[in-house]
Amino acid sequence: MIEHLLLFLALLAIIIALVMISNSLKVAYPVLLVLGGLTISFAPNLPTIRIDPELIFIIFLPPLLYEAAWANSIKELYKWRRMIGSFAFIVVFISAAAVAVIANLVIPGFSLALGFMLGAIVSPPDAVSTAAILKFVKAPRRISAILEGESLLNDASSLIIFRFAAVAVTTGQFVWYKAAASFVWMVAGGVLAGLVVALAAYFLHRILPTDENSDTIMTITTPYIMYILAEELGASGVLAVVCGGLYLSTKRNEIFTASTRIHAVPVWNNFIFLLNGLAFTMIGLDLPQILDGLKHSGVSPLEALSYGVLVTAVLIVIRLMASYGAVYITMFMKRFISVAGDRNPGKATPFIVGWAGMRGVVSLAAALSIPAMAGSEPFPHRDLILFITFVVILLTLVVQGLTLPLLIKSVKFPDFNDHMPNELARIKIKKAIAEVSLKFQSEKFCNEENFLFQKLKEVWNFELSNENFEISDEVRQTYFEILNKQRKALLELNKDPKIDEEIIRTFLYHIDLEEKRWQEHKEH
Repeated sequence: MIEHLLLFLALLAIIIALVMISNSLKVAYPVLLVLGGLTISFAPNLPTIRIDPELIFIIFLPPLLYEAAWANSIKELYKWRRMIGSFAFIVVFISAAAVAVIANLVIPGFSLALGFMLGAIVSPPDAVSTAAILKFVKAPRRISAILEGESLLNDASSLIIFRFAAVAVTTGQFVWYKAAASFVWMVAGGVLAGLVVALAAYFLHRILPTDENSDTIMTITTPYIMYILAEELGASGVLAVVCGGLYLSTKRNEIFTASTRIHAVPVWNNFIFLLNGLAFTMIGLDLPQILDGLKHSGVSPLEALSYGVLVTAVLIVIRLMASYGAVYITMFMKRFISVAGDRNPGKATPFIVGWAGMRGVVSLAAALSIPAMAGSEPFPHRDLILFITFVVILLTLVVQGLTLPLLIKSVKFPDFNDHMPNELARIKIKKAIAEVSLKFQSEKFCNEENFLFQKLKEVWNFELSNENFEISDEVRQTYFEILNKQRKALLELNKDPKIDEEIIRTFLYHIDLEEKRWQEHKEH
């Protein structure tokens, strides 16, 4: 036990060191974490890290999906719904089908059901890798919005395909009408379960006398409840977490105080960083275990490696073709319907979207969740599927992950005019905040002699020259009401499709900090 604890602490130290190196090199940290885990795996006498396959999804997926749902903008999801929907559902199915056909033709003894299982595992691109790359390079907002929205939904579609394929492999049957009914329930039940838990969490946050610590803990437990409830009902736990998370993200200003919102951000950032760090490092650490299993499958490592390279090539080609196809279809359909971003994106944009197909945590979790036994027999080709998945993750992370920043820097994107420049957006937001604040102040009687309602320069001078000052609860409450008016103005301004919601959220966070500052001043 102590040995595993020391190993865990050592892994945390290595993860932190690798992330610092990746930041200095401006390389996406998942790439270095996988390579670091791969290097560590060859260390002699290294204890084997094993996680129960049934716990893989429960440990990693709920919080990762929940955080992604809160980070996504519903406005951007709706704006790019056609492009996101096509990549998250249609492209995932086409990719899984293509992998299934190729695997069935090339790999001896590989049935179509096994091929669909493998295709479902390796189809969904990883959001963490893309986000880590976009942190170092400037790409048009439409690209990041499409990739973020796609990654939020493609996990659900791929895991639904994975579940059906697993049933077909273990039972040897696939009854289409039963599968159709099951699919409808998985989708509808998942959405329903997520919304029910989200509504319960909404009312609990509103009714219970919680503080910032208990509220934050409740946000961590909520996605697990959503996921487990949906899975127990035979529905999609992924859809439950995504839908529930999206709903609660729109209510963040209603159910949480400014203090809670400020407190929860670093907690969630550290929690998600820890999960991602462990997951990507485990990808590399699992290689020896996968190779040991491969020896018993009768497939040589070189032959298995060729299968992995072939599957990776198929996935890259399919995604690039789908990216260009989606653009051409959109440009054609704009003659008949209104579409978002109706300007010609050029040739570089679809290539960048198509090339951003790195695989990661979800693929690893799906592969590791394959049971060792299918009834009384060993699960067919389990070790080969694990090895191919490892090769796909490694190749896409290293090849696409290292070249994507260079490609983004080297191409010139058209002026899409989807969003106004950030500086103009900030000016418009500041004017809206000032306007609503002045209007509220003029409509409600305020003590004009109090420093809170003077010009900013007078406020700072007053604070510097008066160490001991007091303001009444009435004045403080009035100021808080002004801050609430500012929040409402920002939320109204967020309806403007040309303003990036990330900028709105930044200003909301600053308002929370201001409210927190004066709450603490009262306490002291």
